Amino acid sequence: MAKLFLGVAWPYASGPRHIGHAAGAYVPADIFARYHRMAGDEVLMVSGSDMHGTPTTVRAEEEGVSPEEVAERFHAIHTESFEALGISWDLYWKTSDPAHAALVRDVFLRLKDRGHVYEDSMDAAWCPHDERFRPDRYIEGECPHCHFKAARGDQCENCGRILDPFDLIGPRCQVCGTAVERRETRHYFLRLSAFQTALKTWLQTKSHWRPHVLNFALSWLREGLKDRPITRDIDWGIDVPLPGYEKKRIYVWFEAVQGYLSASQEWARRQGDPEKWKAWWEDPDARHYYFIGKDNIVFHTLIWPAILMGYDETLDLPYDVPANQFMTFQGERMSAGRGVGVWLQDLLGAYDPDALRYYVSANMPENKDSEFTFEELARRVNNELVAIYGNFVHRVLTFTHKNFGKVPPAGDLTAEDEAFLHELEEAWRQVGQNLAYVHFRDALQSIMRLAKRGNQYFDAQAPWDLLTQDRGRVGTVLHVATRVVRGLALLTAPFLPFSAQRLWGYLGYDGPVEGTPWEAVPEEIAEGQRLQAPKPLFRKIELAALPVEEAERLDVRVGEVTKVEDHPDADKLYVVEADLGSERRTMVAGMREEYEPGELEGKRVAILVNLKPGTFRGVRSDAMLLAAVDGPVISLLLTEDAEPGTQVLGTPGAPRLSFEEFKKLRIEVGEDGRVYFHGSSRGPGLPLKAGKREVTLDRPVRPGSEVT
Repeated sequence: MAKLFLGVAWPYASGPRHIGHAAGAYVPADIFARYHRMAGDEVLMVSGSDMHGTPTTVRAEEEGVSPEEVAERFHAIHTESFEALGISWDLYWKTSDPAHAALVRDVFLRLKDRGHVYEDSMDAAWCPHDERFRPDRYIEGECPHCHFKAARGDQCENCGRILDPFDLIGPRCQVCGTAVERRETRHYFLRLSAFQTALKTWLQTKSHWRPHVLNFALSWLREGLKDRPITRDIDWGIDVPLPGYEKKRIYVWFEAVQGYLSASQEWARRQGDPEKWKAWWEDPDARHYYFIGKDNIVFHTLIWPAILMGYDETLDLPYDVPANQFMTFQGERMSAGRGVGVWLQDLLGAYDPDALRYYVSANMPENKDSEFTFEELARRVNNELVAIYGNFVHRVLTFTHKNFGKVPPAGDLTAEDEAFLHELEEAWRQVGQNLAYVHFRDALQSIMRLAKRGNQYFDAQAPWDLLTQDRGRVGTVLHVATRVVRGLALLTAPFLPFSAQRLWGYLGYDGPVEGTPWEAVPEEIAEGQRLQAPKPLFRKIELAALPVEEAERLDVRVGEVTKVEDHPDADKLYVVEADLGSERRTMVAGMREEYEPGELEGKRVAILVNLKPGTFRGVRSDAMLLAAVDGPVISLLLTEDAEPGTQVLGTPGAPRLSFEEFKKLRIEVGEDGRVYFHGSSRGPGLPLKAGKREVTLDRPVRPGSEVT
């Protein structure tokens, strides 16, 4: 029995997760954890929300709320999404917990005492317009390596290279667009260069790593490691435990990776044994796996090992970092920050979680980028999950339950029966070996080959033709087939936990399917075991005419207008405040000539929440009232019967859209007087609803009137 620690990437608590995140880190880690638990190994899998990432402060500044409010909101969304997807954490935590901060300060001070952290001056990005230092992520410009135009000052999202703000071509403040200046400031640095030799020696033992991971890490060593600042001129994050640094914070890249250790310690405390974490961290035979995307390779193959080496040489270093490549969308890397992606929360609302897990596993970008499309999702689910695996299982169980009600006894086995059972044993060996070596796609292919072979076996034996001629032979065929179905339930449990559990129940078993050891996959099924009436495990996907991903780009919610005032410097504008349930927004609205303040106050209306904030004649607007425009007539979109905060369209927490991007997505009044979202197409459209009720119009307008 082995001990395995699984550290899974900590997502920024600044926006929703997309399907690329699931493919890159979360589903692979969960498959691996579930398999090893069934194999009898002790597994500790932890992760949590990165509450202090600069993207959180960027979003908070845009919304005019505190970073803590944004972080807590998205931590709750992440927790809910991962639960719906079936991720079986031992602990999903957050870096804002005081226990995490205490560990980070301890690591910082011990590294300083050992000479691995030192104080020095550096040039930082100063925004002359805002008169403040801006964190690296607030700086944008052109990447000097791949020439991506919107690279950040800490990392290029396109090529994944780690950057300094002044590496960028034309660095500018993301908030106001002003060119930034160099200004000297003092900070603490991690002496990363001192670990060059030790890391090189350690990496030479990692021939089992994926080539792109090892090569990326070695390329950094060839260039020579440079010391990195670990404090920043920011006010959201963990305090620096030294005098003179009260207005600075420990930088997130240094503290977030320490969440793997702090979360392990927190898990142990919750188990009632505060020292239990040491069984995974101080045992040289324990193996540490880190499941991440390729943009996190340098932090987990070089920086985190260096921190561990410097902090406590008894702690285990990573055994493997099976970083995946990217799952792209429309040829572009998905990014919550740039609003490019297919959001996990919406997919889970529309599709079965096992269908999504199957698609992610079959298209997993293990060694090269893969592309997400709804057409491929439908093809994989309909032609493989439904037509092959689901079909075999349902045929066998339906026929057996109808004609026997239980697992019939097996008579003498034919060569065909023996061959089929041998294929079950072979699949068991192949799947187990591939999962142990973190080859998920190959493992899944072995499972699907067995299911395909199951349909061929069932067709060839044709038990329906033998039913009146040789019932004993029918029983033998069904016994063999149900034994393979049982094996498939166990083989698919790491990949498809929800359907595997349902199938386990149809086979007449109580308790969790994963409670059965992996070694029992090819074992016999009990003769006479009662079966439950089965239902299809999966349903076909029917793609709607409207591309779902376009609607997902919007966050339209019900807001109750609480206050309306004249704009102090514009005759045609109002300043409107609205209650959205969990927050309030201020908007500048151009409807002063059409509505009196009393006509607006108290109304519940549709509000576009994720429009990028703008300033109109000196007043900041961080959302937009939606209204249909018919020449001089303006008609608000009413949601009178719905509570503030109710979703009308899209995704809660969808990334920000510019007004130009919003204008490309058409919303208009249909011939029937209802309001429809068409996206960029001219298809039948998606009706806007507040909960289960249609959105209505405050005033009549002509069909075809556009909503803006």
